[in-house]
Amino acid sequence: MIFLRVLTRQATVLAALFTVFVTAAQADIATTKHNLSISGPGPIRSTTEEEICVFCHTPHRARTDTGLLWNRADSPVETYMTYQSSSMLATPEQPSGASKLCLSCHDGTIALGAILSREQEIEFVGGIRFMPPGDSNIGTDLSDDHPVSFIYDESLAIINGELHSPSSLTGEVKLDRAGKVQCTSCHDPHEDAVGKFLTRTLSYSSLCLSCHSPTDWNSSAHANSQQTWDGVGRDPWPDTPFDTVAENACLNCHRPHNAGAEENLLRHLFEEDNCIGCHDGSIASTDIESELTKTFRHAVQDFTGIHKAGEDPSGFLPKHVECADCHNPHRVRDLDQSAPLVKGVQLGVRAVNNIGLVVEEANFAYEVCFKCHADNNVISFVDINRQISQINTRLEFDLANPSFHPVEGAGKNSNVPSLISPLNENSIVYCTDCHANDSGPGAGGTGPAGPHGSSYKRLLERNYTTLDETPESGFEYALCYKCHDRDSILNDESFPEHSEHVESEDAPCSACHDPHGISASQGTPTNNSHLINFDLNIVSPNGDGQLEFVDFGNFRGSCALNCHGEEHDPKVYPD
Repeated sequence: MIFLRVLTRQATVLAALFTVFVTAAQADIATTKHNLSISGPGPIRSTTEEEICVFCHTPHRARTDTGLLWNRADSPVETYMTYQSSSMLATPEQPSGASKLCLSCHDGTIALGAILSREQEIEFVGGIRFMPPGDSNIGTDLSDDHPVSFIYDESLAIINGELHSPSSLTGEVKLDRAGKVQCTSCHDPHEDAVGKFLTRTLSYSSLCLSCHSPTDWNSSAHANSQQTWDGVGRDPWPDTPFDTVAENACLNCHRPHNAGAEENLLRHLFEEDNCIGCHDGSIASTDIESELTKTFRHAVQDFTGIHKAGEDPSGFLPKHVECADCHNPHRVRDLDQSAPLVKGVQLGVRAVNNIGLVVEEANFAYEVCFKCHADNNVISFVDINRQISQINTRLEFDLANPSFHPVEGAGKNSNVPSLISPLNENSIVYCTDCHANDSGPGAGGTGPAGPHGSSYKRLLERNYTTLDETPESGFEYALCYKCHDRDSILNDESFPEHSEHVESEDAPCSACHDPHGISASQGTPTNNSHLINFDLNIVSPNGDGQLEFVDFGNFRGSCALNCHGEEHDPKVYPD
């Protein structure tokens, strides 16, 4: 009798504890969509069942393998398609633990009313049986969903470099007992205080940043911008309640479930659409989308699915260009620096330095350009047939060259009277001082800065004519005259025959000058100073077979060649 009394008391205590648990859970769940009973507030609710917790838990006939009094069978799916990414260092396994239990409803393979403690399947309003199509039905293809069921340990955090230590996950966001990320790390099925049963709010990406720690994110433009959508065109945030770039944070570009692009869980399949959604003038102050439709452009629309975050720009890469090749959206910020230092819009971009080595973060702006326009050049030809041919811009701008435009460092010519103040012989310029949007601030326009698109060939900011027999004008050589005073050039202040060649003979600047530079391995300081590298379609050898410029010193030299039928055999300057 004493033994029976003890058992009775224990049963009473357990029953009381279960009642308290159920009552507390019901209080939280009753007003949420997880209340599938007849009293549920959502569109999916039973026509007859009054119990709330029974759709997941039962005190009797429960499964014994979960420790949760679980009332549902596992999904019959044996193999789910898991998330994969070229930049992911963890290894997602087949769903396990709590994630497997969540999927018994959310993969859409088991009827919602098929529970173990009922002989008959519970019926729902409107004849609903399975999870209806939509965001809640994530299906059996999990490749477009945030990965689950993977070990998140200290080793992963260290190797990744942009994850918090798992020891910090002691608040609302937790790992399971096996140290794995599961659905329940982000979702609490019993609590819906912040929406979507999330354990933390998505406002300012508080939930995402519980685990993720992108370098310099807190100082980035996307983390701090208070810009709002102007209501014109496509809504960039159709599925969030947030109104600013800063509050949407990660959600500006990413979707944790049913992402448009599996790689990196991007909102949209085409990479550039994730940027253009804001940078079309509807949120960002300038319209980059319009620039990308111009005749000469970085054609991000022509490629998709090729760019990889960890790609090696020093080796062979399939030809492509995406916004993320030049910009790191986690690190961009308003930081205006002087050449050649990388500007804030290109902070954190993987690049190639001036000796051809890959650097994880560009220090100098030209290093970003060298990714595609140096050793691994996407351009396979030159459009001017020069005496010395070179397509590798890294070699053209080398400071050891006989001459070069001052992109990596100050130029070699110590006397350039045509330079327009504040430029001087020690000035350094950006690639984007020449190659840029033709409607941008450098061209005197109000459009965005940068080399997105132009009406001028070679994606130039201003017109630069290379066709022979072109009458000189401020427009024809506008790019040159941006830095070099037109009056100084035509008044022969630096070369005594500039006016003769450019005005009288209608020879373009490019007939003699190669604007990037001449490689030290191909040219010499005697023959290729002052960017001299003849256009062979205009200049040819003289009757003695000579084709060369010889530098005699300051403003002095000679040319042996034939140009416009006039023999230079040689001609010495000044006479």
